[in-house]
Amino acid sequence: MDTFDLSEFLGVFIDEVDEQLDIIDQEILVLEQEGESPEVIQRIFRAAHTLKGSSATMGFEDMTKLTHEMEHLLDHVRNGRLTVTHDLTNLLFKCLDELKQLKDEIVSGQEERTDITPLIEEVQSFSSGKLSGQKEETAPRNKLSAEFQSKADSFIQQGLNIFQLDINISDECEMKSVRAFLIQNQLESGGTEIIQSVPDFDHQENQEEDYAKLQFLIATQQNKTEILDIVESMTDVDQVAVNVFGQETAAGEIASATAVEKTAIAAKSTEEEKKPQEKEVQPAGKPGPSKAAEKKPAQGRQQAQTIRVDVGRLEHLMNLVGELVIDQTRISQVSGLLHNRYTEDDTVDDLIQVSDHVARVIGELQESVMKVRMLPIRQLFSRFPRMVRDLAQTLDKDIDLVIEGQETELDRTVIEKIGDPLIHLIRNAVDHGLESKEDRIKANKPPKGVLRITASHEENQVVITVEDDGAGIDPEKMRASAVKKGVISAEEAEKLTDDEAAYLIFRPGFSTAKEVSDVSGRGVGMDIVRSHIESLNGIIELDTKLGKGTTFKIKLPLTLAIITGLIIRLADRTFILPMSNVVEIVRIHPDTIQTIKGKSIVVVREQVLPVVWLHDLLEIPRTDPGNRQLPVVIVGVGEKRIALIVDELQGNQEIVVKSLGKYVGKINGVSGATILGDGRVELILEVAGINRMINNV
Repeated sequence: MDTFDLSEFLGVFIDEVDEQLDIIDQEILVLEQEGESPEVIQRIFRAAHTLKGSSATMGFEDMTKLTHEMEHLLDHVRNGRLTVTHDLTNLLFKCLDELKQLKDEIVSGQEERTDITPLIEEVQSFSSGKLSGQKEETAPRNKLSAEFQSKADSFIQQGLNIFQLDINISDECEMKSVRAFLIQNQLESGGTEIIQSVPDFDHQENQEEDYAKLQFLIATQQNKTEILDIVESMTDVDQVAVNVFGQETAAGEIASATAVEKTAIAAKSTEEEKKPQEKEVQPAGKPGPSKAAEKKPAQGRQQAQTIRVDVGRLEHLMNLVGELVIDQTRISQVSGLLHNRYTEDDTVDDLIQVSDHVARVIGELQESVMKVRMLPIRQLFSRFPRMVRDLAQTLDKDIDLVIEGQETELDRTVIEKIGDPLIHLIRNAVDHGLESKEDRIKANKPPKGVLRITASHEENQVVITVEDDGAGIDPEKMRASAVKKGVISAEEAEKLTDDEAAYLIFRPGFSTAKEVSDVSGRGVGMDIVRSHIESLNGIIELDTKLGKGTTFKIKLPLTLAIITGLIIRLADRTFILPMSNVVEIVRIHPDTIQTIKGKSIVVVREQVLPVVWLHDLLEIPRTDPGNRQLPVVIVGVGEKRIALIVDELQGNQEIVVKSLGKYVGKINGVSGATILGDGRVELILEVAGINRMINNV
């Protein structure tokens, strides 16, 4: 038999681990907030069971052992032996963190170095300590947990009978547990599926007297009489009751075949018995799917249509699509030139038609590939509930986290890069924005603060907001802190409006924290947030009201690979401005430009805007405008609007963003380059960098 290398499946295994850990993380939070819920407990149990199976297959024993102990703990909760408490959820979170550590060690190629023995002992001690002195309760008749109810429903759909067996073992039987296992084996050998048993035969803490009374919930193709005959024929069985599940009958009473057929479950089975030619022979011990089950469309078949694709292949595919976009633009330009030169040539008309068709196909291909790269932002947002919970506990604050718009899709590259800035914003909101319970009560606010994180699409952008109903930002404190730290002078501080004073929070080295803590207040963070977002061609806006709260709004492009750009001309040079930063395009007469305190300004729609000749920033000689009107591109950087004067506007175009490479490095005011349709390589301007250059002038 050929052997296979498990390392080939490591990537798939890690993806599955990440997926199941996310499920566990989210469900423990739900369990903590909503209390005991069979459905939630079952989802955590199922995720831990999946991890146990996959880690055992891959040979990661520590992860297998830990998930097994989690299963055992959850099984106690599921069967009512343990209740959900704060200590229990904290222990589950501790197990989750340990699993994440083990996963990180696997990803880094290290051996499983984390010693899980203390945690396993803690889990076992927790279970035994809580269970000591408690008598295991028998599951209520005709009531099932979510897991067992799901199993029962599945067997019903297959046309099987669902019976409840109540069996009393003789008092004279000296080894009741052995007799109970023999009864179980006899049932299973006849093709019966045991859905649930009381006591639980897998529970090692059962006592001998626990097996005096047995209760089985079974799925079978046999009728009640046949089941009764099997059990009564066995030694040491005193009394047997076989009931259709959900119906109460007297012990030992046997319903007639006619009565059984009146139930919905038996009716399905009877229909199958009338069609013996359609039934398949099933191996003993395992009831197979009936025809009724086969006719029902299987969900698993739909899930099998999805496959995991290596990210590198998607990146390569995106690069190829980018090259096609460049070539398609070139073909369109050449077709136009030939059409102007050979106006009556039918061949040129055919070329134009083909060019238009290729353009449509490439456009659809580009859209499809970009959709493949899109991921729901839920993948990012799922990290935040646990983080906010832990921070709230550390700071002794009561916080209600509200997350909206998790289905909003964003390019995976953008999702990866926006994570750290969002974490900075959330940590600052929890630490500085939201007040303590005592302070909120003094301010006539509800003791529980609200932190709201939302995502939505607006035109060709994704807007993410982080909003809190905390104390807001005090402009006076901002001015005082900025002056004290030497960020601005006292004169500059006096000239700032309240909104401009709030924006001081984005200045490098600025912080109003009184003490340095592990949460925030090290004088770094918000300036990094802004630079990160601007490097993604995004902008961040701030809206705050003292005593009411603060809102940070982040606007990001859907993708970083292919964007819409505005082609501008300065003298004999061409540049690209991302349309995501363009607010408006106007034309002004040179006479409308005014000078105030040495700064050029222009009034557009009753708004005073600073005017900048882009030529001066890029060290390109100005051209004489004469008496003609000047094209002006108004761009936005956060709350600021800047009027950039250019020589010519050459329209919009889909452009493929290319990196300048490590040899060129970072150039202030330039985010990358692109290849235009005529083959020229032109620079893409970075509006945030231009704003920094303006402030330095």
